[in-house]
Amino acid sequence: MEEKEEKKEELSGISEPEVEKIEEVEILRKDLADLKNKYVRLYADFENYRKMVAKEKEEMLKYSNEELIKEILPVMDHLELALQHSSHEANRALAEGVELTLKEMRATLEKFGLSIISALGKPFDPSVHHAMAQIESEEAENNTVITEFRKGYMLRDRVLRPSLVGVSKKSTEEIKNNIEEE
Repeated sequence: MEEKEEKKEELSGISEPEVEKIEEVEILRKDLADLKNKYVRLYADFENYRKMVAKEKEEMLKYSNEELIKEILPVMDHLELALQHSSHEANRALAEGVELTLKEMRATLEKFGLSIISALGKPFDPSVHHAMAQIESEEAENNTVITEFRKGYMLRDRVLRPSLVGVSKKSTEEIKNNIEEE
């Protein structure tokens, strides 16, 4: 209210058509400010969208082979089993061929970001290990991986398949001894 009165006083010596022009200019300035504000927000939204699309594209390229590699892992498991069961001297040449094939397959998949999860002797980590059994052990510390039933794999920084492991636990006698000591 006070602003209108101040403007009326300022514009009191100016003719009516000039006052209308001044008011029109003020309206246009406000419209321009609103449009500029909308433009800045729209531009910021567009930049955010562009960054999001670029990140999604990068993720898609980074993990594009994930499904293919998941399908190949059982083949690698079977080749490893074949090597474990080829102990006869007559099968040695075949075993060497399987071993070379497995080695080449691993090297190829490593080029695309596949890595083996190290499990044996490590503390149990539920983010990369899947416990299949608890095994009493006096030598190993509690909750240490002492058996690996199936290898786990990472694709870059993502767990592709957790390791299936056996985890150490204290024997029941050791637990009883600890309770009696307390």
